[in-house]
Amino acid sequence: MTRLSEYLLPTEKEAPADAEAISHRLMVRAGLIRQMGAGMWTWLPAGWRSHQRAVAIIREEMEAIGAQEMLMPVLQPAEPWRRSGRYAIEELFKLTDRKGSELVLAMTHEEAVTTHVAAAVRSYRDLPLILYHVQVKERDEPRPRAGVLRTREFVMTDSYSFDRGAEGLEERYRQHVGAYDRIMERTGLRYYRVEADVGMMGGLGAHEYMAPCAAGENEVALARGYAANVEIASAEPVPVELPPAPPGPQALATPGLTTVSEVADSLQLPEGALLKAYPVVALACPSEGRDGGHAGQGEGGEGGAARGGERARIVLVLVRGDHRVNEIKLANALGFATRPAHPEEIEAAIGPVGYIGPVGVDERIEIVLDAAAAEQAAGGGYVTGANRRDEHLGGVVPGRDFRYRTADVRTVAAGDTVGGEPITIEPAIEVGNIFKLGTRYSEPLGASYLDETGVQRPVWMGSYGIGPARIVAAAVEQFADEHGISWPRALAPFAVHLVAIGKLGTPERERAEELYATLVQGGIDVLYDDRDLGPGEKFADAELLGCPLRITVGKRALESGEAEVQIRRGREQAQGLALAAPAQEQLRVLNELWQSLP
Repeated sequence: MTRLSEYLLPTEKEAPADAEAISHRLMVRAGLIRQMGAGMWTWLPAGWRSHQRAVAIIREEMEAIGAQEMLMPVLQPAEPWRRSGRYAIEELFKLTDRKGSELVLAMTHEEAVTTHVAAAVRSYRDLPLILYHVQVKERDEPRPRAGVLRTREFVMTDSYSFDRGAEGLEERYRQHVGAYDRIMERTGLRYYRVEADVGMMGGLGAHEYMAPCAAGENEVALARGYAANVEIASAEPVPVELPPAPPGPQALATPGLTTVSEVADSLQLPEGALLKAYPVVALACPSEGRDGGHAGQGEGGEGGAARGGERARIVLVLVRGDHRVNEIKLANALGFATRPAHPEEIEAAIGPVGYIGPVGVDERIEIVLDAAAAEQAAGGGYVTGANRRDEHLGGVVPGRDFRYRTADVRTVAAGDTVGGEPITIEPAIEVGNIFKLGTRYSEPLGASYLDETGVQRPVWMGSYGIGPARIVAAAVEQFADEHGISWPRALAPFAVHLVAIGKLGTPERERAEELYATLVQGGIDVLYDDRDLGPGEKFADAELLGCPLRITVGKRALESGEAEVQIRRGREQAQGLALAAPAQEQLRVLNELWQSLP
């Protein structure tokens, strides 16, 4: 029984001043969420109903693939995180209790679940196994934003698979792909499943579930038959014509010209005919790997000072002048984290900032040339910095004029191609992610089993996470209009918003009360606006909240014999609901209409 006169739904006419994302603005205005602090949000009753509808869909699909639900604590001892190599992650909340014991607030639960499996699993007969839970996560997010899209505390559904080897992991991964595809389809969201970077999770491969919308912090590269996060996407670049290469590099006077665009304009060349130099400093040794040495924790530290007074290890990265370095792909190619070199480090190791290039640099400096620039170089020469102030070099040929190794370290751009098909770049919200962890956690945390021959082997793992809050916010982003939210029916807090026009004791109010009782008894989720307010305010709140169906009962309905029925998506008027019809007939009509909605 949900009467709006008794329900906590504090709608607002104005959005918060700092709200940029559509979901942030509308979810606050519609009374779904309220903020307590930076990145800390309370879900109010109607918002929580939508959140839990997403959770229910996820639960059903997890159960369908044989996953067993459990619950693991948010507060955990630090030791398993040290053993896994993830304690150094900056976003991990760290604390000590009154006894001085080191603890963490978990941002994911790989360490916890692997510890339990290590203690419980002994034999190959205990595998395969899928465990999942729905739990709060904590993340020391440096820049909370966009309402519930980027927060410091949030709920996630995490599933973990455990297998005897790679073949079993592949099968469990396929099961989760199917489950996640069905989850996304059932929520009504537009989505892409894209190739992704493994990031701090580590492992052998990953995919992300992306919901395209303007508020998305991620970018997805799309072409026919291809979808990948821009962090790892690869494509054939738009070709650029290089000027013919002379027998050797030629000095070019470029006084005061320090940017690619300035030099290209001066020489009347396309920006792609220049090589852009991007010097970086290593933060971790290759042997430490990406999880063993988080940025700021390895060599050079956060401030970049080298150990023992030695000069920082610099890598000179080169891309075409019209391309950008991709930090994720660079870290993957190098095998360790980096930071941009400081101006004084560049001056000391290479040359004046704005004029640096690869020709004649110290042999101790590794040069990484992006694959697109290397492939483009055949038959022509690039313009590069000369490592002297006010001067560049023309006709520079990679391999002839400087040594290098090739790696794909650029960010793809719209117009590049995959298999001859042009790509587009679209912003998107990351709603879920799945990882092939392999033995990334089982080996350091001791999760093993005895196979059929009695040989001890490590358990092979997968990790699969999906965020109900992001599903809800993505739905708001994708389907909102200028009047408010327009829920897909799977996520709507209520199916029907019943609006009574008329004061208590009037015939129209009595008929609205009768219809409300019919809907409730028929099992329909209905929000009944029985407040003593004018029609305009009631309609504005109904459109703002965005329940899929709005039914209005007022004097006009009594005169016509039909309650007005509006479909929220598109604000389309449906066939009126006959007030004199039997209750079962009214419920049948509404159910048929409901089933036709997106």
